Amino acid sequence: MNPPTSRLPVLIAALVALAVAGYFGWQRFKPVQAPATPVAAPSAAAAPEAPPAPAVPEPSPPAVEHPVEAPVAGAAGESTALPALDGSDAHVSGLLSGLLSRKNLLTFLQLDGFVRRSVATVDNLARSQAPVMVWPVIPTPQRFTTQRGENGVETIHPGNSQRYVPLVLMIESVDTAKAVDMYRSLYPLFQQAYEELGFPGRYFNDRLVQVLDHLIATPVPTEPLAVTLVDVKGTVPSTRPWVRYELADPALESLSAGRKMLLRTGPDNQRRLQAKLKDIRQRVAKP
Repeated sequence: MNPPTSRLPVLIAALVALAVAGYFGWQRFKPVQAPATPVAAPSAAAAPEAPPAPAVPEPSPPAVEHPVEAPVAGAAGESTALPALDGSDAHVSGLLSGLLSRKNLLTFLQLDGFVRRSVATVDNLARSQAPVMVWPVIPTPQRFTTQRGENGVETIHPGNSQRYVPLVLMIESVDTAKAVDMYRSLYPLFQQAYEELGFPGRYFNDRLVQVLDHLIATPVPTEPLAVTLVDVKGTVPSTRPWVRYELADPALESLSAGRKMLLRTGPDNQRRLQAKLKDIRQRVAKP
């Protein structure tokens, strides 16, 4: 569950893509010696040559499950040619300004490399780790808090969920239909970023739907979540112990990064966020 001050991704949240390093083969010039030719026995018949092995066909790319539809008439950016991915920040920021106020843009979003950040984060949410340095949102203010009950069990403090309320309100204020239309208009950039991330021949929108289903299925806790402070060996005292908490239940701690983020926001925020995720899923998935 580290770190508790992590950020919750926004709508179609993402990275700076991993650059694929080129492979450069090399050879050293060495004298090549022909292998010795075996001498066949005079009476032995020449062995027939073996037929060539049949060519193995290249595996075909997986079929697209959830194709992205063209933007509806009047959608933002549909009449403007898309810039190159590397120079798309200003274009994307302009479209996002049609969904959010400037204050919300600056308060909640990391606008540099937003497409790549969003793609990487979406992919990571269903994995064990979602590196915070590539998230498309700014850290949640204030720090993670806990409380200890009479039984000595330490749990997430009920007031901790208030840290996420401004972000949840901002997400709920976004017009989902307009946001998805913007996503469709920018889809070639999202797809390019996904392939750069290491998934050539795969379809980003299919991955988005998989991750949405994964997050929507996260159970809402019915009791306060117990946490434990990870012990750190060493002589230097920790100045930020609140970033070392983990969920005490091993089954919960083993959940994906995205599911633990939802749990951390508190039951009410989790339900509200999952409702928004369901709305998005209905609009990006094939009926």
